[in-house]
Amino acid sequence: MLKPYMVPNVPECGCDEAGRGCLAGPVFAAAVILPADFDNPLLNDSKQLSEKQRYELRPIIEQSALTWAVGVVSAEEIDQINILNASILAMHRAIAQLNPQPQHILVDGNRFKPYEFIPYRTVVKGDAIYMSIAAASVLAKTYRDDYMDALAKDYPQYDWLSNKGYPTAKHRAAIAQHGITPHHRLTFRMK
Repeated sequence: MLKPYMVPNVPECGCDEAGRGCLAGPVFAAAVILPADFDNPLLNDSKQLSEKQRYELRPIIEQSALTWAVGVVSAEEIDQINILNASILAMHRAIAQLNPQPQHILVDGNRFKPYEFIPYRTVVKGDAIYMSIAAASVLAKTYRDDYMDALAKDYPQYDWLSNKGYPTAKHRAAIAQHGITPHHRLTFRMK
């Protein structure tokens, strides 16, 4: 069972990203502040949920959250600052949109850079421990999937409807045959 808060009685946002290991497309991150009494038995790390479950949860999270936001960092920016910094920047962009701002930040993983002067804590596999991080993982994943599905209409040969830009054999074969697109990350190994 997921935990509601790390710091009781403090507006705390959970943050997670999606698309870090992809060859194409932006990295997305979400930040979510849930009410202290929020509970949904389906909510879990987005990787443990089916696509249908993630899309069922998204409107529930959006309607129930005190505030939520999604931040995006483009493939071009990823190439300029590297994927770790881009993931953190996407989280910062999401947090910046929250109203009210959190008083504590929970981040999935083990790396983060301070945002403003808000205290934070990184939690490895936090999306399977804290509801706010799990909620952020669902939003980041579904919004990124929507974005890649839209791109796939213009680039069907890369199979982004199925792989969402991840380095599958079919995606790598398409790169070998057709070359790269403006949406590919040039600093990632394509072969």
